[in-house]
Amino acid sequence: TDLGLFVAGGKGETSRQTPAQIEERGDLISTDPSELVYASKMVAKVDSAALQDGYQLYHHVFIFTRKGSWAVVQQGMNETTRYARRYHWLGETVSDFVCEPHAAICSEMRGEALNLVAVESTPARGVITNIASEEKPEKTIAELKRIKSLDLPPRHYMKTEDIHPDRLAKILVSTYERSPGDFEELLSLPGVGPKTIRALSLLSELVYGAPPSFSDPARFGFAHGGKDGIPYPVDRRTYDQSIELLRKALSRSKIGLSEKRQAIGRLDDWHFRQ
Repeated sequence: TDLGLFVAGGKGETSRQTPAQIEERGDLISTDPSELVYASKMVAKVDSAALQDGYQLYHHVFIFTRKGSWAVVQQGMNETTRYARRYHWLGETVSDFVCEPHAAICSEMRGEALNLVAVESTPARGVITNIASEEKPEKTIAELKRIKSLDLPPRHYMKTEDIHPDRLAKILVSTYERSPGDFEELLSLPGVGPKTIRALSLLSELVYGAPPSFSDPARFGFAHGGKDGIPYPVDRRTYDQSIELLRKALSRSKIGLSEKRQAIGRLDDWHFRQ
């Protein structure tokens, strides 16, 4: 608080407290806290529904300042491989929540993903929004039932047994009545989650000829290389520069002398361990 820097959220159920924790600090910041709450919710919604890469979010941390600047670090876990993936957002670089919004996505593995935030997915986002807001729900449900009878390629991002048209009917009625003006507004609506987005993406691709991107936006999360040479050997020069940068930041910080010495000591341990 003294530094004008606030942290909300956390792991598991704690992450659901993020909006309330932001609101609690509303009197200490110069911006409308509802804007930060919206950013927090949209970041989580994008990385769970608009970007479907096989990683389930379990950690969401929202960092913000008195002036309303914000950043998010959240993490997902692939339950099959047990690998984690980290999603980084920086508010000042986000001009569009649903088009290339990430500062970085770091992972030890890459694969195919349903990536509706890729710039290549711009046509698909438009078609999906039109289906949800302008097409009568009965027609959309009928199209999904027709698609369910098709034999999709084995490696397709959606299996026919995952399509449950009748379960989506209530949500499609809601989106039709609310008539969202763009994909971001659609994504922000209650009930519009991964299954709804997958189904609408399938319609966009097979019926309207506007496929989404399947490119995985993650980059390998090794800033300094790996000890085993994967994806490349440790870059000692970059490693030393990073440690020196952290040492300078600690020396200029206003934390207690004892804490400062302990932190610098831990940095030295890492330096000599390599």
